[in-house]
Amino acid sequence: MTTPAPDPSTPDVLVVGGGAAGLAAAVALARSLRSVLVVDSGQPRNAPAAGVHNYLGREGVAPADLYADGRRTLESYGGAFTAGEVTALERLGTDPLQPWFRATLADGRQVEARRVVVSTGLVDELPDVPGLRERWGRDVLHCPYCHGYEARGTAIGILSTTTLTAHQALMFRQLSEDVTLLTHTGPALPDETRERLEARGVRIVEGEVVEVLVIDDALSGVRLASGDVVALRNLAVAAPAVARSSLLAALGVEVADLVMGEQVLGAYAVTEPTGATSVPGLYAAGNVATVQAQVSTSAAAGLMTGAFVNGQLIEEEAAYAVQERRATAALWDERYAHHHGHGGTPNPTLVSTAEGLEPGTALDLGCGRGEDVLWLARQGWRVLGVDASGVAVAQAQDAAAQEGLADRVRVEQHDLAGSFPAGEYDLVTTHYLHSTHGLPRTEVLRRATRAVAPGGTLIVVGHATLPPWAWRDLDAAARELPSAQEVWESLGLAQDEAWQLVRLDTAPRAVSHGDEHGTMDDSVLVARRLAPAGRTGTGQASSASSPASSRSTSSASV
Repeated sequence: MTTPAPDPSTPDVLVVGGGAAGLAAAVALARSLRSVLVVDSGQPRNAPAAGVHNYLGREGVAPADLYADGRRTLESYGGAFTAGEVTALERLGTDPLQPWFRATLADGRQVEARRVVVSTGLVDELPDVPGLRERWGRDVLHCPYCHGYEARGTAIGILSTTTLTAHQALMFRQLSEDVTLLTHTGPALPDETRERLEARGVRIVEGEVVEVLVIDDALSGVRLASGDVVALRNLAVAAPAVARSSLLAALGVEVADLVMGEQVLGAYAVTEPTGATSVPGLYAAGNVATVQAQVSTSAAAGLMTGAFVNGQLIEEEAAYAVQERRATAALWDERYAHHHGHGGTPNPTLVSTAEGLEPGTALDLGCGRGEDVLWLARQGWRVLGVDASGVAVAQAQDAAAQEGLADRVRVEQHDLAGSFPAGEYDLVTTHYLHSTHGLPRTEVLRRATRAVAPGGTLIVVGHATLPPWAWRDLDAAARELPSAQEVWESLGLAQDEAWQLVRLDTAPRAVSHGDEHGTMDDSVLVARRLAPAGRTGTGQASSASSPASSRSTSSASV
């Protein structure tokens, strides 16, 4: 069973959030030829920052430029991006090849996908100090690894709001000799903590900060409730960071507090190291799952999650293919189990065409019980017949042995939707290569053309119409059978100078089924692959027309 062709409106994977984690996951998936769509609201946490740091090879790149480059990379591999905000996620089912989730966007659009990766990041809960939020990410800082180097040597204030303020002050003291801890509304400092700070030269200023001051679009200091002003160039804040996890929580994913000591630093969505959540098919990566992650580590997490999602899809598709293969084999085995013995006649189109060819090697796709295989072997051909049904293969092998043709005939069981015999042949023939069970017929026929050796011949006979009693349970789409012209066009050989079309027509024939009688049409295509100059091929096709076959449909798909 082949994987369905990618549909831009129904991607394999929907990625919610187009930051470092989301884009990295999407690129990994797109490079694995997965159809992937990224939906992003355009509100990255680090948008105010002048540059990204500690990202090897991209040091100082503006966040907007980094994400723009990521989107271009994604699109270069066939991935898609759209601006929008996902407001709701719902589960649809558990079929591995069908959408599991539906996302609803704020503008009313809906997207269905087999899997979802949420990389919506987090929100910093900043202190309610006038003027502070406007300077966030510029000269109001939170992380010495993200912004500390750029603040080095300047007057840095540490706004106390948590028990971790002293630790933050010591980290920034590594970068500047001018560090001031502002006690603000934070917990009282233990005497031992005060001693450590003072020993490192950190000043401690009591009082609540009521305003961040700015001169010429640069932070100049803070005003205390007492009216005093503390001159500063940068202000550090240990603000709690809370994951944007509502989409995950609504589907049952646990959201936990991030605790250090007795201090709650934020909240995050609980995942496995792979990004898998407790909800099958739903994943999370980046700050939404790891509060402390920086841009580079978020991108790494996204890459690993994208690779894991692809691996999960591969395993599920393989299991599904095995299930489909077994089901189809059982279907055709049951059909052939009702046929005993042999004695069928070869297809007249094959007979009339192959009689004009010098015997060589032949491949019969969907050989059934082997009528065509045996006829070719009698004419001197060395033949490989393939069929999905193990029962049919056994019958064809027994018939070859009974006729003493075992040295010229080999019959193998093949699922042409998933495997194809190797090699090139002077004659490749297939008759009634149709199936109601997921056969990618066009792709199989294209592979058949590639199996024709230079100078060889291709014969494709198929149903163009059906008799009244055939396949009564099929829907209208399944009854739409291609004409010979449509088959030829689908092979992509019309403009190929290496191919010569020998015969292309429709042949009607009378058929019966018990007491029922009717007519049906066969599509007939005969083409020859031209041999290079100086090379003589054995499969020189005859252009003589022939009556259509009355042989029953053969099986080729498992």
